[in-house]
Amino acid sequence: MTALLGLSRVIDSINERIGKVAAWAIVVAVLVSAINAIIRRIFGVSSNAWLELQWYLFGAVFMLCAAWTLKANEHIRIDIISNKLTKRGRDTIDLIGHLFFLFPFVALMLYLAFPYFIGSYRSGEVSSNAGGLLIWPAKGLILLGFISLGFQWVSELIKRVAIMNGQLVDEHDHVGAHAAAEAEAERLIAELADTTTTKGGEPPGDGIR
Repeated sequence: MTALLGLSRVIDSINERIGKVAAWAIVVAVLVSAINAIIRRIFGVSSNAWLELQWYLFGAVFMLCAAWTLKANEHIRIDIISNKLTKRGRDTIDLIGHLFFLFPFVALMLYLAFPYFIGSYRSGEVSSNAGGLLIWPAKGLILLGFISLGFQWVSELIKRVAIMNGQLVDEHDHVGAHAAAEAEAERLIAELADTTTTKGGEPPGDGIR
């Protein structure tokens, strides 16, 4: 398991770096959009290449940051259910989700995305819009995104098994941390109530003055 956890850390590090670099594409897309709008407004000139570049940049963020999002545990959860489960129950649901939902989805998308990209690359596919960009780089981003998501699936599966075996601390157990915070708050409120009662009630003694 030590070797597998080492592999998990490598995958996490690579996908996090890819995600952080890809996130800058949002800034580039905003700049491209702003420049394109200014040129169109001032000179009355527009370009399909600039418009498609914006789409490609947003697509790159969506695809290349997916694995980083999974690693950071930022996907949507139904807290109404999670809050009522034990830590073991939440871990079991995560494990089932990874094995029977995420893995089939990623495997299917890789199966479909590989020929989708290869066919486009070999034909040198270009946008049907006048002055448009090459299409195959965008399709390559789809394939690359699911490859990185597949590796992150391996990493998350390793970590979840290690957590369930007590070999790794779950740093993303927000539900457990929230429950602990609530319990501590209730304890402090009870102590404060006891202190207030003691100060406001009868003084200790046999009641003889």
